[in-house]
Amino acid sequence: MKISLISSADKETVMNNIFKGRVVIKGEAKGDALVTRQGLNTLATFMRTILLRSSKAVSVDQNNRDLYKKDLQGKILCLPKTIGSTTAGLVFMTIADTGAVPSAMLFSERIDSLAAAGVIMSDIWVGKKIITVDSLGNDFLGAVKTGMDIAVKEDGTVTITQPVESV
Repeated sequence: MKISLISSADKETVMNNIFKGRVVIKGEAKGDALVTRQGLNTLATFMRTILLRSSKAVSVDQNNRDLYKKDLQGKILCLPKTIGSTTAGLVFMTIADTGAVPSAMLFSERIDSLAAAGVIMSDIWVGKKIITVDSLGNDFLGAVKTGMDIAVKEDGTVTITQPVESV
């Protein structure tokens, strides 16, 4: 579901695109979007973080030009799906243990079982939530761009805010 609202506040007109998805790990987050329109290969993306037990989450997946060499830590990661390795659960638990995690992951498609297991185990076993919402739809990925402000609510409502000048 998508709703667009235009409002004026403090002399700046903004457009809010509102989407509703399915909550996998509930929580609230606000921050900058980091967007990939490719599937996220969890092992390739977080390999350096895992090997070095680093507290930084800089993507080393050369096949994902949207994320390569970008810091994912604390960002709201917007993606269609995860791909690749069956190690996704272990990858998410390991990066959660180091603290090098996105503040939220927003999927346009349904999350796969391996990624879901990873974010759930990170929450339960490591005590670190990676707020996760899926099934936001293709319109979501069409509307969001890297750097846009995003707010995530516990009920799976995602609001993308952008100045009207950049619409």
